[in-house]
Amino acid sequence: MTVPALAPGAAGSAIWRASPNVGARRGGLRPDMLVLHFTKMATAEAAVDRLCDPQAGVSCHYVIGEDGTLWQLVDEAQRAWHAGRGSWDGAGDVNSRSIGIELANRGNHPFAEPQMRVLEALMGGIMARWHIRPERVIGHSDMAPDRKDDPGPHFDWRRLALQGLAVWPAPGAGADPARFRALSERIGYGAEFTDAQVLTALRLRWRPWAREPLAAEDMAVVADIAARFGVDRAGPGA
Repeated sequence: MTVPALAPGAAGSAIWRASPNVGARRGGLRPDMLVLHFTKMATAEAAVDRLCDPQAGVSCHYVIGEDGTLWQLVDEAQRAWHAGRGSWDGAGDVNSRSIGIELANRGNHPFAEPQMRVLEALMGGIMARWHIRPERVIGHSDMAPDRKDDPGPHFDWRRLALQGLAVWPAPGAGADPARFRALSERIGYGAEFTDAQVLTALRLRWRPWAREPLAAEDMAVVADIAARFGVDRAGPGA
């Protein structure tokens, strides 16, 4: 049974198109994360076709077109195959603990206003249903910084944060650069990735146009997010 998602201003729910690329969440896990992606394909319809192709072996829970059209491909309670190899907050198998949303975008241009409005309404419902905290909303690049860059530098994370749907850094004094990895791991970035990979992923979220080596501005971001939203853990995240 699907969990319908109503788009703002729309008369009905998402278009249901069942993907065969689905399974049960492993280990009794429930979704406590949202992972945002871009499709990097010519059209949303082409992306939906691929995500429903058994030969492709990939899927997600939702796809949102640039015009705001919303498709649901996998029931929220089920495990979609959208995240792949990577980790967040010390835990792998992100697919079993997350809901994946694909946004039709080629990765080199801003996200359309109708698309963002539908995304915000969809996220609000999902986060309420599954009690997902804003700090558990991440990009694909956050959990797989060695191989992914979506939703990319054009995605407006600050807009989501202003609505309580993500997190955004507040101005701060920063921290010693030697603490970069300790602080980034406290946010959730995996210890298995290199410093350069983590810095690139962190900047995609909060300083997308920065190009210099690790800077005081980066440390201010990572120190603030870690202080307000980070977790101390002795083992894998929940």
